[in-house]
Amino acid sequence: MATALITGGTSGIGAAFARQLAARGYDLVLVARDPDRLKASADELHAASGIHVETMSVDLADRADVARVVARIDDPERPLDLLINNAGFGVHTPLTSVDTSHHEHAFEVMCRAVLVLGGAAGRSMAGRGGSIINVSSLQTYLATGSYAAIKAWVTSFSQGLAVELRGSGVTVTAVLPGWVRTEWHERAGMRRSSVPDFLWSDPETVARAALRDARRGRVVSIPTVRYRMIGWFVRHLPLRTIRSISASISSSRTTDSEQSSVTSEKR
Repeated sequence: MATALITGGTSGIGAAFARQLAARGYDLVLVARDPDRLKASADELHAASGIHVETMSVDLADRADVARVVARIDDPERPLDLLINNAGFGVHTPLTSVDTSHHEHAFEVMCRAVLVLGGAAGRSMAGRGGSIINVSSLQTYLATGSYAAIKAWVTSFSQGLAVELRGSGVTVTAVLPGWVRTEWHERAGMRRSSVPDFLWSDPETVARAALRDARRGRVVSIPTVRYRMIGWFVRHLPLRTIRSISASISSSRTTDSEQSSVTSEKR
């Protein structure tokens, strides 16, 4: 039976991946920080599909914890067929901030962990086959601060890893979703009302498209037709225009954050 390891597998897009893979008969290794939430997710998935679910309570910003996940990936007695690097969070700290700890934390979770786990999976799967899916973002093509820069790295890394693993039987896919309805935005202090309804996708749609494109061997996957069209246009716009659009997006986020704070204080 095939086995998939999913980081950030208890909520949002990661949980959607877990549900869809469980329905297809995959055993799962769920990696997240909250042990109670891990147990609840594992129990639910096992009850619904009868699969085996292993859990690892891990902080991907902790290098010793990342090493534990690498050891699991490397275990020849329990080989993995699919790695999904999904764990992530928003970063809205200014690039000029004196305190760089938020940026450094984001680098550890969304760059270094992706590098280390992706490399380990590539080594482990080479020759026998497998797939690596790295959840990036359509912000890859924008200039909206630290998060966009990190996701641009994830997309570039994924393409480089795909080239390096060509002919090994291992495929690598970077998934670039747009706005997705998850609790991610609430944790980031953002209001959904600032984004038009037609731009929202749901986690199930993103996971389904990513798995389909990974199966087809696509290196870059952009879920939904509307976002593929947006992605095409953005890639072909002048850089000056990209910076202007990015400035507008960043400005609206700042306004939303301020309004949310006022609302919270009134409550």
